[in-house]
Amino acid sequence: MAMPSALEISRHAAMKPIGDIAEKVGIPPWLLRPYGEHVAKIDLAAIEALADRPRAKYVVVTGITPTPLGEGKTTTTVGLGQAMSHIGRSATIAIRQASMGPTFGIKGGAAGGGYSQVVPFELLNLHLTGDMHAVTAAHNQLSAMLDNHMYMGNKLGIDPYNITWRRVLDVNDRALRNIVIGLGSKGDGVPRQTGFDITAASEVMAVLALATSLRDLRARLGRVVVGYASTGEPVTAEQLRAAGAMTVILRDALMPNLLQTLENTPVLVHAGPFGNIAHGNSSVVADLIGIHSGDFLITEAGFGADMGAERFFNIKCRVSGLRPDAAVIVATVRSLKAHCGKHKVVAGKPLPPALLAESPDEVQVGAANLRKQIENVRLHGVTPVVAINAMPGDFPSEHAAIRDAAAALGVRSAVCTHFADGGAGATELAEAVVQAASEPSAFDFLYPAQASLRDKIGAIATRVYGADGVDYTPTANRQLDGCERNGFGSLPVCIAKTHLSLSSDPALKGAPTGWRLPVMEARASVGAGFIYLICGDMRTMPGLASNSAAERIDLDENLEVVGLS
Repeated sequence: MAMPSALEISRHAAMKPIGDIAEKVGIPPWLLRPYGEHVAKIDLAAIEALADRPRAKYVVVTGITPTPLGEGKTTTTVGLGQAMSHIGRSATIAIRQASMGPTFGIKGGAAGGGYSQVVPFELLNLHLTGDMHAVTAAHNQLSAMLDNHMYMGNKLGIDPYNITWRRVLDVNDRALRNIVIGLGSKGDGVPRQTGFDITAASEVMAVLALATSLRDLRARLGRVVVGYASTGEPVTAEQLRAAGAMTVILRDALMPNLLQTLENTPVLVHAGPFGNIAHGNSSVVADLIGIHSGDFLITEAGFGADMGAERFFNIKCRVSGLRPDAAVIVATVRSLKAHCGKHKVVAGKPLPPALLAESPDEVQVGAANLRKQIENVRLHGVTPVVAINAMPGDFPSEHAAIRDAAAALGVRSAVCTHFADGGAGATELAEAVVQAASEPSAFDFLYPAQASLRDKIGAIATRVYGADGVDYTPTANRQLDGCERNGFGSLPVCIAKTHLSLSSDPALKGAPTGWRLPVMEARASVGAGFIYLICGDMRTMPGLASNSAAERIDLDENLEVVGLS
């Protein structure tokens, strides 16, 4: 008998009133802003209100280098959180909010899946409480004020050929990547070339995720750089007098959203920065609340440990001041087989038959990627645990191959069936995480804040990615020099590269060596508080595929939503 879809499962969820879920984590009713019966925003006063409660163990869920197959990090995060109650522990989960671009594209939503998902499923994967739209509005308010400034005489002397601020929309739409605005009559504005990014790639989204308070949000928005004057000086949102209006638009969006899993485990869903352009983690304010809400706070970082987890450690933890106690690295048999380099996997297409055949030897070859991601976690002094996310069609010999690879490095591992069995299917993982988190933490950053930008880039490239070194284009060198000159050198760095390889080449699987990281551009996300480096062809506005989910999403004869995944 086929397993019901995630949407079907969610409709049979025995959800509790959101006030009951808040009570679990110690949040009183007067700090809740209900959105219906099963969702609420949490007033930021909860950070101070919970400060005297014990500190939870802090666990980040990351993974091997992802493949188009998906490794199930969110599902594992939810399954682990649910499993804690099965072993007598309490947990709160913190994840990013879904973007409607991927939801209506190929990737699908961000609620987990099977019997390890966050509910209400439909609301989470669509508008939730409107935070995505608030980010879109705040970002585009700045865009409008920037172009109005140009139209009204450009008193700040902004170089029209050096404007870095684009517009955003929470839709996959490749036709908007490059556009010309201001066409028509003189009153329609100053013509110039620009474009759209998806909302999750907006610096405003990264600002929302990293702000520690409403006052901090206001300050960060003021520091956003929109472009440069003809003198080379950065021009900010503060100078355009736009930061105040942006903050007002985002005031409610800064409050984290409280939901629950199918097993009524509390879940904080907040912010959704891209994992390859931005830092790819949920919000700092959600974690500052969750860290005092139970025995464990379990959060998720985007993509593999070389990307989301590296940024979690070196960007998010610098801001929050929180220190992780353990890290879960999610791996699957089929993804490690894909990393052996013998199989071509294409998103949305059937798996190659050869990949489905029993082959522990291929798993062992692909496990080179797992070993490197274990090393990347340990580089930061954090104890790793390997979660083997079991799939139908796996063979016991292949699970054993992953266990052997982990054991050879002295790392705990657990086979998980949480997708089909909920929290009961992740109790072995929960026990392993409890043990790992009980060990003394030796967490440290990969690089000091005072290091030069090039030293920071080099540390990530060589120590985390395994590159032989870094090559800079003349443009990147000029931009990095400008960042240092403008006083941005103390910021951490966020390297934008493919998520499909440890290297900058998506075709290189496993743990490639003998390559160098090409840095093509350096952009200052000063409001977010990092410099991000373009290392390859990065799409900040995805396009729809020929078989996108949008074609299947509809209402049925009972006016119920169908097609969400």
